[in-house]
Amino acid sequence: MLLPLLLGALVAAPLPPELPWQGKTLALIDSQNPTPAEASQFQTTPDYDATLAYLKALASAHPELKLARFGKSGQGRDLWVVTLGQPGNGKPTLLLQAGIHAGEIDGKDGGLMFLRDWGAGQHRDLLAKVNLVFVPIFNADGHERASPFNRPNQRGPQNMGWRANARNLNLNRDYTKLDSPEMQAMVGLINQVDPSLYIDVHVTDGEDWQYDSLVAINTTYAPASSRWLTRVFRPRLYRDLKALGHQPGDFLFLEDGRQPDKGAILWQAEPRYSNGYGPLRNLPTVLVENHSLKGYQRRVLGTYALVQSALELLVEKGTDLQAAIAADRAARPAQLPLAFGRGDAPTLTTLAGVAFEHYQSPISGRQEIRWLGRPQSWPKVPVWPMDKATVTATRPKAYLIPAQWQQVISRLAEQGIAMTRLDSPTQVKARQFWIDGADFAASPYEGHFRVNPKGHWQEVTQTLPAGSVRISTDQPLGNLAMVLLEPAAPDSFLQWGFFNTVFSRTEYMEGYVVEPMAKAMLADPAIKAAFDKALADPAFAKDPDARLRWFYERSPYYDKAYLRYPVLRQE
Repeated sequence: MLLPLLLGALVAAPLPPELPWQGKTLALIDSQNPTPAEASQFQTTPDYDATLAYLKALASAHPELKLARFGKSGQGRDLWVVTLGQPGNGKPTLLLQAGIHAGEIDGKDGGLMFLRDWGAGQHRDLLAKVNLVFVPIFNADGHERASPFNRPNQRGPQNMGWRANARNLNLNRDYTKLDSPEMQAMVGLINQVDPSLYIDVHVTDGEDWQYDSLVAINTTYAPASSRWLTRVFRPRLYRDLKALGHQPGDFLFLEDGRQPDKGAILWQAEPRYSNGYGPLRNLPTVLVENHSLKGYQRRVLGTYALVQSALELLVEKGTDLQAAIAADRAARPAQLPLAFGRGDAPTLTTLAGVAFEHYQSPISGRQEIRWLGRPQSWPKVPVWPMDKATVTATRPKAYLIPAQWQQVISRLAEQGIAMTRLDSPTQVKARQFWIDGADFAASPYEGHFRVNPKGHWQEVTQTLPAGSVRISTDQPLGNLAMVLLEPAAPDSFLQWGFFNTVFSRTEYMEGYVVEPMAKAMLADPAIKAAFDKALADPAFAKDPDARLRWFYERSPYYDKAYLRYPVLRQE
């Protein structure tokens, strides 16, 4: 019995003290017509079946609320979407996503409360002017792997789901590679409803804050939409939440979690994340991270308030946002950043932190941090932007992908990227990335052995087979195509390992064949001069295998596809 008793003692014990809170959104709780979370006093969240039953009851009572399947999980559960309005009718559309990390389920219960109130007659004028598309449980399989032990850094609910899907894939690392059926379905839904604003609701880990809602907005792509989000949406959202007794802030990563007042980084997500992916497809995207150490009730109510604020702003300023989206879709930047690093100068910022102290831990053997449950402002904290381009690519006219790479072609098509197929074998002149070396990851990440290639571009003439595709970058998703196909892009299919077979050599030449052939090759003065130059390297000169390999690589027997990235660039 010792282990169960120990586990029971640890369920709530380790968390820091909760900051006291009284907000106006407490008035949103309806004890007469409660959602499942309200009925439990926000101690639990309804499971998949109970959530679906609640939504079906709403849809039955209100036929204008549409409940539909948009995909299936890996374990075969239906993925459900709720729609109010008619996306595509010219009105702004909000896509609200909950439960991509199923233990971070605030968005589901906040959304259910909002729909309950809509069914009772509230928000009707609001939702006559905008469309709402709501995914209550994105990671359905993770949602059903519920336990009080899944999220040790989070205060409620008692039955938290699991972060990853049933294959242990983190869906918020899958926007570019589309390995999971869930993400394939979500990108299909995005292509179908064409939202004006995409809000992805999460819960933090990490340090203690006074903030109860932290917001992340990427500003490195889609400049017109980014300006709207930072200059219009964010100030309005923060104003509305503060007026209701909530405390929003920018989503930051501390440079040192044990010295939280020493510096922070204003994160710019990579394209594999929702808020990094959205701008690449000209979809204004907001990542919301409710604070894990705030109580579940407070987090759910704050999410309700956030949804209402976003919808109200879309009513007032949605046409401006749609114009910004149109401008971004029409843009064709000649240079596209592929990766970003720390900017040149920080902004000194006062952060709404929590008092802490350090103590010497006999367990870890080092100084650990203890949060004390008292508000404490941290003045003049340097906050570094992560907006400095470290890798950039020139925009080509198009990419060409040989027909045999069907998995990559299919993933690009699922993204909605336009392409044309070659009906017959076609000779093309283009540039190809020749790989000079590569660093492979020591262990898999998200099911892939990632690779960091190094190489150079070479002019080539190739005949592509029928079924190969040409992808023009003169399209609204041209930026996304570049990030997926440029070798230097961290989220390219090459770096994710989709082309790892090109790193394997399948034929070779025996030394007794190479040596006499090499003697004949040295009759060519150019080859002899190049070999003599290579011999100037002492390591090469002392390596018999390297010397023979040098001739093999320059012979007509050498594999011309080895270490050649198959995707071609047309300038």
